[in-house]
Amino acid sequence: MKKLGLIGGTSYHSTIDYYRMINEKVGDKIGRDQNPPLILYSLNIALMRSGDEEKIKNEYLRISKELISIGAEGIIICANTPHMVYDFVQARINVPILHIGQAIGDFAIKNNFKNLGLLGTKPTVKKKFLENYLKENYPLDITLPEESEIDQIHHYISKELTQGVFSKASKEYFLEQMKSLEKKGADAMILGCTELPLLIKQEETEFNLIDTTGLHVDLAVNFILGQ
Repeated sequence: MKKLGLIGGTSYHSTIDYYRMINEKVGDKIGRDQNPPLILYSLNIALMRSGDEEKIKNEYLRISKELISIGAEGIIICANTPHMVYDFVQARINVPILHIGQAIGDFAIKNNFKNLGLLGTKPTVKKKFLENYLKENYPLDITLPEESEIDQIHHYISKELTQGVFSKASKEYFLEQMKSLEKKGADAMILGCTELPLLIKQEETEFNLIDTTGLHVDLAVNFILGQ
């Protein structure tokens, strides 16, 4: 098995799911009497809240190099928003970063989705790093929330979900946003914050949900097992 380095902490709630699910899914394939070699670095989420892009990029590079120095053969960033650092960091290290966009795009094509609604933090929506990755690598259209809703979406994510608060009000709000995205042409919804799959489950809605956490974990498992 290949040794994978995990960069988590944004937030620790979803990082726990990454760690648990990678272990479980590898165990499902090779037997639960084994588990994969993983190295986890959980950073302080205050780094992301600072909004200092240069500081964020350089810290993710430093952490990636530290993980590689102790044996990581690949890196997975356990959240959507920090993928803003992907181009900067990947160009400066010699092991692959498993991009969450690949997990999303492969799943969308497999399921014949054409237009993906994107729900995520303000940086994820406004900086377009995830949207651009998907458009550059897959024949997909991306539909964004109304400009007037982006701040409220970010508020629910940063002030509630990443702090472990999963309220009825936030669930109803995100379901309303999905209705709006569907009216604009989206045939599937990217849960582009790794806490959103903790808030809304596929069985609770008729919208086609793209669980970025679960799909990213599958990509990690395939890497670990060399598949």
